[in-house]
Amino acid sequence: MPIQDIRKSGDPVLKIKADPVPKIDRKIKNLLDTMAQTMEHANGVGLAAPQIGVSLRVIVVDAGDGLLELVNPEIIEAVGCETAMEGCLSVPGFYGDVERCTTVKVKAMDRNGNPFVVEGEGLLARALQHEIDHLDGVLFIEKATSIYRPEPE
Repeated sequence: MPIQDIRKSGDPVLKIKADPVPKIDRKIKNLLDTMAQTMEHANGVGLAAPQIGVSLRVIVVDAGDGLLELVNPEIIEAVGCETAMEGCLSVPGFYGDVERCTTVKVKAMDRNGNPFVVEGEGLLARALQHEIDHLDGVLFIEKATSIYRPEPE
């Protein structure tokens, strides 16, 4: 699959709870590759499969320490609380202050079906929570306490 168009707020696929991946096969591996390329092309930190129109529980995240591919991710521990500004490739031009946990542990499977746990804090924790929200049909603007639209320069 080549780079995909990112679905924007208002697209029904972004409001649906994504289905779990029953089996990791070539199709899922191709999806992971496409998502990583699409995220990189859009200069994003994370991307969820619904953002490219695929209602499956798959996310990719790169918060600066390399690409993470997570199939069927689930937050198993969350600690602390902080509010910070977020944006989203599906809500271009808008930013908002969103309260998130400061540290999270997420269990998932890798592209080969091996289970693993990733611990994240700071931007990685925020990105993991943001992308997992997408899998549940939730956009950051629904959680934001304030929303901003910067003036064009």
